[in-house]
Amino acid sequence: MSIPADPAPSAPPLVAAPASEREIAERLLAGRGRIEVELAKAIVGQREVIEQILLALVAGGHCLITGAPGLAKTLLVKSIAQVFHLRFARIQFTPDLMPADITGTEILQDDGAGGRRLTFVRGPVFANLVLADEINRTPPKTQAALLEAMQEHQVTAAGVRHALEEPFFVLATQNPIEMEGTYPLPEAQLDRFMFNVVMDYLPAADEVEVVRRTTAGRPAAIEPLFTGEDVLRFHELVRQVPVATEMVEFAVRLAALSRPRQPGTPEFVNNWVGWGAGTRAAQFLVLGGKARALLAGRAHVTLDDLASLALPVLRHRILLNYRAEAEGIRVDEVIRRLVELARTGPGRT
Repeated sequence: MSIPADPAPSAPPLVAAPASEREIAERLLAGRGRIEVELAKAIVGQREVIEQILLALVAGGHCLITGAPGLAKTLLVKSIAQVFHLRFARIQFTPDLMPADITGTEILQDDGAGGRRLTFVRGPVFANLVLADEINRTPPKTQAALLEAMQEHQVTAAGVRHALEEPFFVLATQNPIEMEGTYPLPEAQLDRFMFNVVMDYLPAADEVEVVRRTTAGRPAAIEPLFTGEDVLRFHELVRQVPVATEMVEFAVRLAALSRPRQPGTPEFVNNWVGWGAGTRAAQFLVLGGKARALLAGRAHVTLDDLASLALPVLRHRILLNYRAEAEGIRVDEVIRRLVELARTGPGRT
């Protein structure tokens, strides 16, 4: 089935929303440029990376940032926390990090009456924005400590559930997996991340600017523009953006085409893919498309919104096999071919 590039919205536009919703949408649109100005005080370039992280933040999804050391991944996350005035916590993942070091633990404390009792001491995961720095430098057992927090926004200790403060985000950084001393993230945890954003080396001119800035005076302070309450309202507003049925069908078809050994799967997927994307990929494609439309001031999702997010949504959900590695095939190449096929070719929904 052919998908139009820009279908007419199938629901009333955002301007028909109540005044409070219009106001928060207008505030977000008006603040978009100011966000870029504030982040530019600390970050040079990386516009696509910043846009994708902002989309995940506005949509309420976690984000994985992949890149070599020294590319300012940590600085970027901290700067975003300052712009949105979110309580920030950084966890440095190391090979000897234990799950309790992340979630917290119970300790014996005096109860003031001559006795002692177990008291839960919260770990660094109890924050609005948690930076899991170099998450793939710790073994899978400790990586998995984040699973419940990411999915349920809670931590269970000694059978007691402790709710996390909202909004809650995990922005994790990782080094390329082929680097020494890294551990692959479990597939179940990878699937909890809305986007996998790749942060590459800067162009020469931007790198010159980074060196000039960092060897001069202190950078200007970043001013907060929003609050955690604003972010929660952004989440509600994103979900109200209308999306045509054809767009949902495209997202589902794109995810389905990535699954090997299924009826209608393209031959290159059977040859190169060991595991394809699940339903959560289609969900995050649509949710990210809604956030992108909102930040662009549009009242509906287009095919270009979804196609532009295919790489960050799918690159950590499609696992290539040994044949693809032997032939030098990259996952981004597979995704681009899938997007083109989903745009024009037959598929299943």
